[in-house]
Amino acid sequence: MKVTSKMEAQLQTVYPNMVQWRRYMHQHPELSFHEKETSRWITERLEEMGCEVKTGIGGGYGLIATIRGEKPGPVIALRTDFDALPIQDEKTTEYASKVPGVMHACGHDAHTSTMLAIAGFYTENKAHFAGERRLLFQPAEEVCPGGALGMIAGGALDGVDAIYGVHLWSPLPYGTAATRPGPFMAAPDEIYIDVQGKGGHGGLPHETVDAVVVGSAIVQAIQSIVSRNVNPLDPAVVSIGSIHAGSTANVIAERCKMTGTVRSFTEEVRSFIKDRLNAIVTQTAALYGATATLEYRDGYPPVVNDAKEAARFFKVAPEEFGTEGAQQSTLIMAGEDFSYYLRQVPGCFMFVGAGNEACGAVYPHHHPRFDLDERAMLKAAKLMIAMAEDYAEEAAEASSEEASHS
Repeated sequence: MKVTSKMEAQLQTVYPNMVQWRRYMHQHPELSFHEKETSRWITERLEEMGCEVKTGIGGGYGLIATIRGEKPGPVIALRTDFDALPIQDEKTTEYASKVPGVMHACGHDAHTSTMLAIAGFYTENKAHFAGERRLLFQPAEEVCPGGALGMIAGGALDGVDAIYGVHLWSPLPYGTAATRPGPFMAAPDEIYIDVQGKGGHGGLPHETVDAVVVGSAIVQAIQSIVSRNVNPLDPAVVSIGSIHAGSTANVIAERCKMTGTVRSFTEEVRSFIKDRLNAIVTQTAALYGATATLEYRDGYPPVVNDAKEAARFFKVAPEEFGTEGAQQSTLIMAGEDFSYYLRQVPGCFMFVGAGNEACGAVYPHHHPRFDLDERAMLKAAKLMIAMAEDYAEEAAEASSEEASHS
């Protein structure tokens, strides 16, 4: 299906609805795995459009909307997410969150509004596209283990030929888009270190095993992992984010607890860092006469785009964003459970720029005053449709060529 100017006009016409949907969701956020009312509200919108909707996917609040064209063709999945974060909304806009301590601080409300517009587009154009468009409305992207695994277990990828996803990204200016082939976003793992020493009087240190000293030595030693053990050509991060020990000035702490994060882009580096951390934690503690344990919690796998599908982005995106606007992204240390889908079927995860100082969209994701340029929703809808239809057109050409040779 070639997206005609008439079809483009259809999307443009629905843009006011996209803004209205997004702002409604922004006012009524729900946390991961608790998106009951959000799921119900999305279902109502989809059914009003005439979509076939499956609810309760994966035993949770996931939804699958299926739209079939009148011609045979591939099954192409498009994915969105709709959970919010435990952050107090500090914006003063009329659409600020009405739920204390909960807000859409990452753009998932806008992602969902984008996908609703795509649903309307495909229901209006069944006669023109080939195959099936499967729209995945996923809950719980923000917390590990995330909602993607439940969606997959619920059949989201059964028979799917390719999958695409978009994240509206405030660090990128409106009017741009970016992705990259291969590793794109990191595996966001968490570490928990517990040091057990021997407490005592601050004036009698020789009778103690100071857990603060041991913890400090561990933090220092950990800094050598990336700087001296990991190949400099393999990006990685090991950061300690919190240290808790002791309770008063003249008492040497018996325990020291630390938490941190590990970011990597390959399973080999990920495994190496895990082993190296365990050795440093246990052996450094032993050097000081203490004991220490490491709990390593695997986060999402790294997002690894299919090379062919990333190339498709650079084929179709310039039409909407221009040659300079369609960019190759740097590696991103944030994580995304879209990675699970990409482990099953070829696809591409993409960023669409949503930053704009003129409308206050200058704050990073997960910030209490996060906002975005809502026009980016329309850009994202056009990009995902263009990716899907280019894939379908290529599949039709391949099928036709195969038939001619048989």
